[in-house]
Amino acid sequence: MDAAALAATIADLRLVGKDTQLIEVKSGIGKSILETLSAFSNSEGGFIFVGLDEQTGFLPTPDFDAKKAQDALMARCAEMSPHVRPQIDVLPFEDSLVLVAEIPALPSEDKPCYIETRGRYSGSYTRTGDGDVRLEKYEIDRLLEERTQPLWDEEVVPETSTDDLAAEALNAFIDSQRALRQRTFSQGEDRAFERLRVTKGGNLTLASLLALGDYPQEFFPRLCVTFAEFPGTSKGSVTEGVRLTDSTAFNGSIPEIVEAAVEKLRHNMRNAAYIEGAFRQNLPDYPLVAVREAITNALMHRDYSPASRGTAIQMNLYIDRLEIKNPGGLYGATTLRTLGQDGISSTRNQRLATILESVPLPGGGVVAENRGTGIAVMQSALAESLMPPPEFINSSSTFTVIFRRRIVAPSEKYATVRDRVLEALTHQESASSAELAEMLAVSRSAVQKALSSLLDEKKIRQTEPARSPKQRYTSRLHSSKLHT
Repeated sequence: MDAAALAATIADLRLVGKDTQLIEVKSGIGKSILETLSAFSNSEGGFIFVGLDEQTGFLPTPDFDAKKAQDALMARCAEMSPHVRPQIDVLPFEDSLVLVAEIPALPSEDKPCYIETRGRYSGSYTRTGDGDVRLEKYEIDRLLEERTQPLWDEEVVPETSTDDLAAEALNAFIDSQRALRQRTFSQGEDRAFERLRVTKGGNLTLASLLALGDYPQEFFPRLCVTFAEFPGTSKGSVTEGVRLTDSTAFNGSIPEIVEAAVEKLRHNMRNAAYIEGAFRQNLPDYPLVAVREAITNALMHRDYSPASRGTAIQMNLYIDRLEIKNPGGLYGATTLRTLGQDGISSTRNQRLATILESVPLPGGGVVAENRGTGIAVMQSALAESLMPPPEFINSSSTFTVIFRRRIVAPSEKYATVRDRVLEALTHQESASSAELAEMLAVSRSAVQKALSSLLDEKKIRQTEPARSPKQRYTSRLHSSKLHT
């Protein structure tokens, strides 16, 4: 950072009126700087400006001694474990000097950085907004896992056997593995299952249960995905009336959860209709290809340690965005800065990922390629839909993917229930109100209201007398068999 950049940054701070995620301002070097050194080291790094007073609007500290402050800062850096190695510059600002220390983020294998006198579990911090927040034990344990390969997905699940696997999924997995590794099966299927970590000592591993299981939630009720639809922009933005318009949990194996979650969003999100000439194009709020990748990644890369097995993956649909949040932050060499870059990919649950590579989907392909392409697929799908790229929020305890809802152009309109009912009837001979409600995933009352409107507009007709319990509707208006 040079003097011009420093002046511009301080001008921004004066507008905001406080510190930021990446910048901490200190009037001098006190003990509180230790927490900031830890927080920046354990996060994405940041800058400490010494010689400014936040209380006076970031004016220079009177009689500030930059040389003395630099010596004091280096002494504080030596109180950290591991020691912090900042890049320090002393720059002129408004007839004074400011000490600018750039604190680098530690490599994942060296975290957490903590204050030695307080110990690892009391002296480790992270950066949140403009403050330094002490890390919880769970977060510190996850950081320590970065130093070795986690093996939670290879843990044995007591009281399980291959009888708890879905036969179709297991047979497909065996066929794919036998084709790739004939020698693995040379000593029999039971030995092959042990070598492939499907079983250990006759019990299933967590990885095989999650990927191939008939009902994994029998053993781990919260290893699922929950879906919630909110009528506002946050969970608490609606204080009266309906605060949750839909809520469900998706259970089953990972392939089943992915399919169910994607299908749920398909039914709950709106589709805009763009009419150009005689052609209609449906434009969904969110490209399902991108959503599928995000859910698959969340299930494959989430934290499966015992401390997090009571935490479900959250899929929250707001009026302006979709959020998918899983326990466990980014793992290994992957950071927010490198996310999606070619050649940079780390797998927390390597056994689970390996099994999912060989679990085929009914329509072709496999559940997860595990080639580091998930983020790229999301970005491409959103770009093709002329939507902004996904946003990512990472911490030591959670990882969140955010998709912003597609903005509707003036030439587009959202398809109402009426529009969807009419379109459904144009693609088949007839349908009852119950069939339409199930097909469109909307309430019977909403369908009935749409049918009444379409009947009044003479867009559709009934196939039976008015009060017939067998009533059906059609858009074929000129059949002599129809009733008014």
